[in-house]
Amino acid sequence: MTQPPTFDGERELNAQGYRLIAGIDEVGRGAIVGPVVAAAVILPLEVNIPWLSLVRDSKQLSPKRREHLFELIQQTNVAIGIGVVPHTDIDKRGIVKATQMAMSRAVNQLLSTPDFLLIDALALPEVSLPQKSIVHGDQLSLSIACASIVAKVSRDRYMVELDSLYPDYGLARHKGYATKQHLLSLQQLGPCPIHRRSFAPVRRLLEK
Repeated sequence: MTQPPTFDGERELNAQGYRLIAGIDEVGRGAIVGPVVAAAVILPLEVNIPWLSLVRDSKQLSPKRREHLFELIQQTNVAIGIGVVPHTDIDKRGIVKATQMAMSRAVNQLLSTPDFLLIDALALPEVSLPQKSIVHGDQLSLSIACASIVAKVSRDRYMVELDSLYPDYGLARHKGYATKQHLLSLQQLGPCPIHRRSFAPVRRLLEK
């Protein structure tokens, strides 16, 4: 059984003198429609927060549990920032660069400037703050796991809004990922304005 994320890394950094430590994660990297969304979350390290034992990587949680934890994170955080990069920039710059842009924007949205960044999988060379990239960070660090929840809920809610604009694609159900139903709709209807033209299922359709 996977061990839950902990504050071990954050507390180690805190012992080195870093006070505000932001966890950063993204969601939507593998979708074929819509934006990539990143969140940066600074949690209070000195306060005992009982519900943190429920936190996991957002992919391991039910939608109901994610929504519940999202509200708790909103109530308890020191600061939260959200960064969004639209499909047009993803097509122009590539998904890795777009993801880094979303993460950088999330950091810039924080009302308190962090002393250190813990980032899931990627580095942010354009952000001049001390940082550490952690592979599977959303499974290891509570700050990154909370960021994954905030990013996931924020993007899911936005995809539900987009579903009302493009109701024939099922965006509220699959959130823009390449499910069987989504690919079938894509084949039948062609891409809508927010599909990522550079991603294989859409690109192949446009090349026909």
